[in-house]
Amino acid sequence: MNGLEFDFDHWYINDLPGEELPADESTPVRPRQVHGAAWSTVQPTPTAQPTLIAHSPEVAEMLGISPEQVDSPQFAAVFSGNEVLDGMRPFAANYGGHQFGGWAGQLGDGRAIALAEVDTPNAGHLSLQLKGAGPTPYSRSADGRAVLRSSIREFLCSEAMHHLGIPTTRALSLTLTGDAVVRDMLYDGHPAPEPGAIVCRVAPSFIRFGNFELPASRGEEDLLRALVEHTIRRHFSHLLAPVSEQTAPLDPDVIAAFFEEVVNSTADLMVDWMRVGFVHGVMNTDNLSILGLTIDYGPYGWLENFDPSWTPNTTDAQHKRYRYGDQAQIGLWNLARLGNALYPLIGDVAPLQAALDAYGERFNLGWNAALAAKLGISDADEADRQTLIDELLALLPRTEVDMTIFFRTLGDLDVAALSIDGSDADTVAPLLPAYYLPSELVGELLVDTAAWFRTYVAFTRDLAVPAPERRAGMHAVNPKYVLRNYLAQMAIDKAEVGEFSMIGELLDVLRRPYDEQVGREEYASLRPDWARVRVGCSMLSCSS
Repeated sequence: MNGLEFDFDHWYINDLPGEELPADESTPVRPRQVHGAAWSTVQPTPTAQPTLIAHSPEVAEMLGISPEQVDSPQFAAVFSGNEVLDGMRPFAANYGGHQFGGWAGQLGDGRAIALAEVDTPNAGHLSLQLKGAGPTPYSRSADGRAVLRSSIREFLCSEAMHHLGIPTTRALSLTLTGDAVVRDMLYDGHPAPEPGAIVCRVAPSFIRFGNFELPASRGEEDLLRALVEHTIRRHFSHLLAPVSEQTAPLDPDVIAAFFEEVVNSTADLMVDWMRVGFVHGVMNTDNLSILGLTIDYGPYGWLENFDPSWTPNTTDAQHKRYRYGDQAQIGLWNLARLGNALYPLIGDVAPLQAALDAYGERFNLGWNAALAAKLGISDADEADRQTLIDELLALLPRTEVDMTIFFRTLGDLDVAALSIDGSDADTVAPLLPAYYLPSELVGELLVDTAAWFRTYVAFTRDLAVPAPERRAGMHAVNPKYVLRNYLAQMAIDKAEVGEFSMIGELLDVLRRPYDEQVGREEYASLRPDWARVRVGCSMLSCSS
């Protein structure tokens, strides 16, 4: 086919006959409180000069879009919102959320517009959402637009996380709008115009915890039930009895089972984030997916030096609510808010509390198993390996050690050939490539590091795993390439002067994060000194 064509399958706004989610179809679009509705009809606002600057071939293929179609002017027009195809029914979702621990009321898709829902040839039902496509009823006083720097970060990280094996929304395209967008990047009273851009993001659903919190907070139980039943029937249908035995409304036990699955997938997602050193940065309840996906890539960052207290979000700099080491705890806090929202439909706190009580054990088991795999000691006695893990987690934050390089380096070592009987300095020498300030590895820290490393080497020797097998196993869970903060900023710096090639280069590197890639060592290097305190590298804001 020449022009873009899709098999439209509008689950969220159409759903099953007689079970449609309530709609707000008021016009014109204006900021307002929307009651009794799950979504609002809204059209993308056309832009001056849509120009495609990057796309994901894998996502295009998943959607059945050919390379020739990607290269067509229509592709840039459709995925910037300038052309709405026949059959598309754009909308913005209505939801609320807890932000930084406080109830924020109605939030909704303030700068995201679901362009269409489609049945794909290779990946089932998917929703196509434009981020930065103009105002919606939920934009409050904002313009509904997004800037190039945040759009590059979302485009690259969505795809990077997928290739790391972490559940995530995907990104189809990155388009310049040709319009300037005024933003105060650090909220310090210095707004400035920046290039505008739009990302088309893709997921089975963008439903989040806050979709249920808002109607629950307003006592809109009919809407709450409709949302829950839609979500279960469409995305958790395995929990349902055969169609002939189904009843409406759904049994409270089914809703409780649904909550338990969300608890489990959220715990697993936290393990995945922690395993690779990812910090979301703004884990509000409106930014957590009901499907256990990573969504809403705002002020995220990657741990460079292993610092459990680090957060990339300047808004959170004082209290560090969403710091790396607290992400699992915040996941549980957010789940408790979701449980509160679902309670009116269940009427019994016991199954909700039981699911929450099991969260900690699931996360701890998963996190400890992930660390054991990262260290190559999964087959060791659990108690012995736990001691080794605990000692390492206490040791790493005492100086600046690059998390990604440290674990990757351990996998490269032939432990049978290592000498650990010499001086402490000689013993730890193989680890030094991971240290930002190796001159600080002296005194008590050197003694403790050498002691841990000797124990680790002896421990792994006792496991007697052949070096090639050990290396392959560790490299399968310890990426060499992640979207380092400074690399993303370098791509942004170049793009803002019209040079977009680094976006494609990074996208290609990040397709194979666990593989050795000859000639691309620069993408796996320690953070350079210039990036230590650079805005966009060490700190970001929620500004779009």
